[in-house]
Amino acid sequence: MKITVEHLKTVCTALLKALGATPREAEIVSENLVLSEMRGIKTHGLNFLPKIAMRIEHKQLNVPTTLKTILDSGAVTHIDGNNGLGQVAAEEGMRQSITKAGRFGIGISLIRNTNHVGSLAFYSSMAAAEGMIGFCMCNSAASMAPWGGAEPFFGTNPFSVSAPSGEDFSLVLDMATSIVARGKVRSALKANKRIPLGWALNNSGVPTEDPAEAMEGTLIPIGGPKGYGMAFFIDLICGLLSGSKYSRDLLTFHEPLGPTGVGATTLAVDIAHFMAMDRFIVLIRDYIKAIRESKKADGGDRIYVPGEIEAEKQHISLLEGVGIDSALAKEINDLLEKMDMDVRIEDG
Repeated sequence: MKITVEHLKTVCTALLKALGATPREAEIVSENLVLSEMRGIKTHGLNFLPKIAMRIEHKQLNVPTTLKTILDSGAVTHIDGNNGLGQVAAEEGMRQSITKAGRFGIGISLIRNTNHVGSLAFYSSMAAAEGMIGFCMCNSAASMAPWGGAEPFFGTNPFSVSAPSGEDFSLVLDMATSIVARGKVRSALKANKRIPLGWALNNSGVPTEDPAEAMEGTLIPIGGPKGYGMAFFIDLICGLLSGSKYSRDLLTFHEPLGPTGVGATTLAVDIAHFMAMDRFIVLIRDYIKAIRESKKADGGDRIYVPGEIEAEKQHISLLEGVGIDSALAKEINDLLEKMDMDVRIEDG
């Protein structure tokens, strides 16, 4: 079914407020989840609403979210997320990073003791919208072995960077350090489908196409030792350095096993501290033009720059609505009914 963007935001915001979030918190989480749906990143979209409700019901996610600033010194901010909504903590971290970058040229925020933060592109793009280059990364529950191993040790530990493009979208890279996000394995398991060889190993360290075996085994790092190295340092910064959980101590958000202990980092670099913004825009437009006009591979008719495909999907979603899986719509509608709310996804 196709649902308008505004109706999805209305449903999402109303549900989150009913669960105890403040209007501002509900708006931040709604914007993040719906944006993921709009950009085709279904693994980080509205499927998290029932999970948020589950954790609140089990008193394992604090709403309203009460953030605590541990350190505010120069270009650095250190925030304790108090086991609240991860999107709220990461949004505050990036807002502080942007403010500091405007003063010092660079701003960095470390966040500890939070939860799943959703799509990282949401935060890196906040900086791009302010004429800055934005970075965001976080750790997560163990699901990926170190290169050469067969036992989960790191999370998929995603990373995002964004910059202005001089066009009507931001340049965005948003990637897991595993070959595929674990949510895609979960989706395959739910749909009773096989997964491609090369995504995961079973618990004996053998490549598998069975998503159930993959969930019991381990994901494979992207680029082998390169993805392993990225996951290592993201865990080091977001976990060890922030004072949050790391490695096997992190808990999954998908089951009520206790506080997840996620750590995150946001960083903003103010372009205007290094060159005039209009000069940067001229350079980046020429750079993108040169990429698009470079020689195409056999069978290729277009070269995209990072974030362009997702931006096109987002534009189509605004015009035509967002496609929502009927099973997910029913799950959310059942939750709305359980909470005695009048709004439903089908109403859009």
